[in-house]
Amino acid sequence: MGLLDKLKRRINNSECIYVPITGEVIALKNIADGVFSEGILGQGVGIIPAEGVVYAPFDGTIVQIADTKHAIGLKSNHGAEVLIHVGLDTVEMKGRGFEQQVKVGDTVKNGQQIMTFSISEIQEAGFPITTAIVITNSDDFSSVEVMGEGTKQKLEKLIQIS
Repeated sequence: MGLLDKLKRRINNSECIYVPITGEVIALKNIADGVFSEGILGQGVGIIPAEGVVYAPFDGTIVQIADTKHAIGLKSNHGAEVLIHVGLDTVEMKGRGFEQQVKVGDTVKNGQQIMTFSISEIQEAGFPITTAIVITNSDDFSSVEVMGEGTKQKLEKLIQIS
C-alpha cells in the first residue's frame, strides 16, 4: 500500500461530530460528575447550553432514549456512538422539562432537531445544566480530537475522530 493509499484510507475513516447544542464548550475533565470527567463512558466534551435545543451531531440513527428523556444515544452512519446527556443528575426530574422529537430507530440528518429542554426548569430543580457529549465507543478510534473550547454555535465542528 502506497503513501497516497494510506492517506485516502485515513481520510475515509475520519468523521466529524458537530456541535449539537449552542453554548460554551468545556473540557470533559471540567464536568462536575466523575462518571463523565474521568472518561468512564468515553472521551468527549461538556457544553454549558445557551438554549434548550439539541440537534443531531451527524447523520445517523437514534439508538437509545432514557425513560426520563434527559439523555439520548445516537450512532453515526460511520460507526461513532454518541451519548448526549443533558444536565447533571437530571434523571431525578423524571422527564419534566424534556421533550423528544424522535424515537428509537429513527434515522436523523446532521442538524435535525431531536430534543428540547427547559434550562430554567433544570436550574429551578437545583441541577447543573452542563451537558455531556461523549463518544461511548472511543476505544474503537485511534484519535479523538476536540476542535477547541469556548462559545460554539450549533453545527460547528466539535470533535474529529479517526
